[in-house]
Amino acid sequence: MRTTRSSNVAAGVRTTLLLATLTGLFVVIGAAIGGPQTALMFLFFGALMNLGAFWFSDKIALKMSGAVPLEESQAPRIYSMVRELTERAQMPMPALYMIPQAQPNAFATGRSPKRAAVAVTAGITKLLSEDELRGVIAHELAHIQNRDTLIQSVAATIGGAITYLAYMLMWFGGDNNSPLGLIGSLAMVLLAPIAASLIQMSISRQREFSADATGAEISGRPESLASALLRLEQGAKDIPMDVNQATECMYIVKPLSGKGIAGLFSTHPPIEERVRRLRQMRTSVG
Repeated sequence: MRTTRSSNVAAGVRTTLLLATLTGLFVVIGAAIGGPQTALMFLFFGALMNLGAFWFSDKIALKMSGAVPLEESQAPRIYSMVRELTERAQMPMPALYMIPQAQPNAFATGRSPKRAAVAVTAGITKLLSEDELRGVIAHELAHIQNRDTLIQSVAATIGGAITYLAYMLMWFGGDNNSPLGLIGSLAMVLLAPIAASLIQMSISRQREFSADATGAEISGRPESLASALLRLEQGAKDIPMDVNQATECMYIVKPLSGKGIAGLFSTHPPIEERVRRLRQMRTSVG
């Protein structure tokens, strides 16, 4: 009970910091567009976005990924697997979604275990073995159990909002009387995606290590998840995925190639390190 309460408090603090950061960025961009009056308007708009991010970030993330509800009649094997794992973890059954993408990947979302969802791509069901898919689903359930999903969903919403507002600067331009002017506006357009990535990284890559460990305990098979991660990493390299960059931090493996400057701001820890830690667990998890 104490561990659960500590997790809830930590998640609440991190979520509050993310929402405060979003509000601050709205004010800065508002000032760049139209000075103090526009900054005040954006402060109000940012407050509304905070409410939306908290209550609807999961729905936004699912929509941004193109996920559609997965009925049990369509995937009885996956439903059976999730049901068995949630019983082992003593968790509520999440809603299940399918992302119509060939790249093998998955993510979890939702502001609480009672309002959670797990989304898998069509490609992951074709690439992985039964045990490997079980390991991946256990990892996503671990994110729900560890209360990571609200923070991830809010971070994805923030990333999308930052990029959207920065592009507003490009189309509407800065205030001629603003010290930022046109050069400042263009600079913010270029820096916005980097700022979004930095915010997502600030959540800490440690959550992936934690979800790996908890997922291995839920499934009882660390090697299955380790094997799945290696195959998913290769699949992500071989098969491109149409994904909004703002939602990148939510997936079990990095869905984008990370070439160029984007590779300097990875939201995921190295797969080899995740696999090494999981394989160290083999002798201790039965």
